[in-house]
Amino acid sequence: MASQPIAIPAELVELLDDAALDLPTLARTCRVTTEWVLTRVESGVLAPSVGRAATEWRFASTTVVRARRLADLEQTFEADPQLAALTVDLMEEVADLRRRLRELI
Repeated sequence: MASQPIAIPAELVELLDDAALDLPTLARTCRVTTEWVLTRVESGVLAPSVGRAATEWRFASTTVVRARRLADLEQTFEADPQLAALTVDLMEEVADLRRRLRELI
């Protein structure tokens, strides 16, 4: 099955270019609350790339994709956060394996 290109709104493209998203920006971008992000960081499902305290946290732009997938799985399928995280881990692994396979061909 061929991959379909994804249309990304201009405001998100600017955001993805910036690899230092703070907690409120990540939450707003993913359409979740800051408490949702805090809970996922505390459980190890999401990880800030910089900072020890929540006010210092900065997230890599790739975290936006992961957080959105987590939120979508949790909301759409009423999935437990840990189950959603496992599913996202597997999705990321499959994407990585496909990328590596394309490089070999």
